[in-house]
Amino acid sequence: MLNDIYNKRIIELAGNIPRLGRLSDPDASATAHSKLCGSTVKVDLKMEGDKVIDFAHDVKACALGQASSSIMASHVVGSTASELRELRETVRKMLKENGAPPDGKWDEIKFLEPVRDYKARHASTLLTFDAVVDAIGQIEAKAKQPASAQG
Repeated sequence: MLNDIYNKRIIELAGNIPRLGRLSDPDASATAHSKLCGSTVKVDLKMEGDKVIDFAHDVKACALGQASSSIMASHVVGSTASELRELRETVRKMLKENGAPPDGKWDEIKFLEPVRDYKARHASTLLTFDAVVDAIGQIEAKAKQPASAQG
C-alpha cells in the first residue's frame, strides 16, 4: 500500500532537510529532474581532492525526494567520490533489483526500501544520488583539463 512508503521516518526526514540553499562558489552544480513526477534536485558541491568539503541543495521534490535529499545532506560532507558512486549504485540496486540497503552512516536509506514496489517513485528517490554523482564527474573532468583550458 502506498502509505507504507510514506512512513513516519520518511515524513520526519522530508520535513527536516539540512543544508538547504546554494553555495556561493561551488566546484560544480548539477540538476536531476524526474519527468514522471516533476521533482527537481539541484546540488552544489565543493571537493578537496577526493573528499566532499561542502554541499548545499535546492530540493523541489515529493516527500521521497526530500527524504533521500535529507539523508544525503546529513552525511555527504567528508564522503569520497568512490563512496558516493557506490552509494548511488547500492540505492539503485535496492530499488530495482531487490538489493540490500546500505549500512553504516547511510543506514537511514533503509526507510526508503518500501519504494522498491512503486516503480513510478524510483526516479524521485534517486534524484539526489544522480545529481551528486554528476557534480563529482564535473569536478573530476575539470581537474583533468590542462591549466590553460580552465578559467
